[in-house]
Amino acid sequence: MTRPIRIGTRQSELALWQARTIGDSLGVPYELVPVTTHGDRDLTSPLEVIGGQGVFVKEVQSAVLRGEADLAVHSAKDLPSAQVDGLSIVACPRRGDARDSLVGARLDDLPGGAVVATGSARRRALLLRKRPDLEIVHTRGNIRTRLERRQGAAAVMVAFAALQRLGLSDLADQVFEIGDFCPQVAQGAIAVEARTGDEHVLETAAEINDPATAAEVTAERAMLAELGTGCALPVGAHARSLDGLIEIYAMIASLDGRRLVEATERGRDATSVGSAVGKRLLAEGGAELLAEVQLPADGWADD
Repeated sequence: MTRPIRIGTRQSELALWQARTIGDSLGVPYELVPVTTHGDRDLTSPLEVIGGQGVFVKEVQSAVLRGEADLAVHSAKDLPSAQVDGLSIVACPRRGDARDSLVGARLDDLPGGAVVATGSARRRALLLRKRPDLEIVHTRGNIRTRLERRQGAAAVMVAFAALQRLGLSDLADQVFEIGDFCPQVAQGAIAVEARTGDEHVLETAAEINDPATAAEVTAERAMLAELGTGCALPVGAHARSLDGLIEIYAMIASLDGRRLVEATERGRDATSVGSAVGKRLLAEGGAELLAEVQLPADGWADD
């Protein structure tokens, strides 16, 4: 290929940072192909109303399938668990920080009845599990928008990796450990997709793959696929690659945080381990919990 590799990406500040980081790591000339997604055009409607998980990636994927771009770079958490025909996840570079963070105050320092903003059903549930007195309000938009427009909230909860990548990590008043706030599936990871059969592009992108991160993301996505759900419900998972083994912790919560089903599995095959932990969650009460969840009219997802 004599022309630069074309990288399809959303146009948000964070997405462009991720795409440039991937491009710089390829070791070959590249150019960005910015794409406006449905999720970027509609910043007010609940994500599940306008398409749920996938609203930030479908148009970027389509650009690759149409041949307008060679690679698609995504926040891995935005990808639905079902792989799109004609595309392959060819690389997951080394994962960033998977933890959640609170901007504005520490959780224990918030007064009773304080307002916390998030667009995530998972974060909402886990916040209420620790502080049922809080009022959780829904917010959407890019990171800077959420930080600037707090809707009167005392604090905003966002992914710590997003703050780090935008040079805003010093704004975090508290970063929660994985055991306290289970992350969203694939949080902190970047996924690179290419057309199946585009050998030169596949080989070039495969050079930046981190096998440990790829295994972790595979396990977490397999768990989500087993549940048959996406980002709009209070579900989380975090896998670790340890000496050839994959260990994964996963959870399903009620929207009010009062009930929690959790499970851990370990094994050598990432897909099998993820699927197994998903089956355990469903068998141990998760199926009933998911069936009971009714999302509020203003909508929740996982941002």
